[in-house]
Amino acid sequence: MKIPMILPRQIWFAAFGIVLLLALIWVALKSGPLAPIQVTVTQVAKGEVSPALFGIGTVEARRAYLIGPTIAGRVGRVLVDVGDTVQAGQLLAEMDPVDLDARVSSAIAAATRAKSAVTTAQAQLQDALKKQLFNIHKINKLQQLANSQGAIKRLQ
Repeated sequence: MKIPMILPRQIWFAAFGIVLLLALIWVALKSGPLAPIQVTVTQVAKGEVSPALFGIGTVEARRAYLIGPTIAGRVGRVLVDVGDTVQAGQLLAEMDPVDLDARVSSAIAAATRAKSAVTTAQAQLQDALKKQLFNIHKINKLQQLANSQGAIKRLQ
């Protein structure tokens, strides 16, 4: 059996890897998550405790509401500032009607078209009812004619 010959370069790489591994373990034990925590021990003493609160942070409202316009447009004027107390129904801002006139005229035109469609449908309904009445009258006449021809044939 042959014994593999270890080259000096491989020995240096192995030694460097071991040293690097030991350095990483030392860093983890001294300053990483495995490092010991410094604790200060004192004697218990009786005394007065005064309530105090100190801190740095932000204050948030207990309730927050999302508000917005019911139609699209630009905000013309804002009537309240951040932090103001507002009442229910109070005007907060005014909208600048960007294309309100065009929308109104478009809505009026749509209403006119709808009224025209209703008038047309009513006229078509009346026409259909008249045709139905005419056809019923025609059927009655044809039945009378058939009955009279049948009576004539029986008499002959």
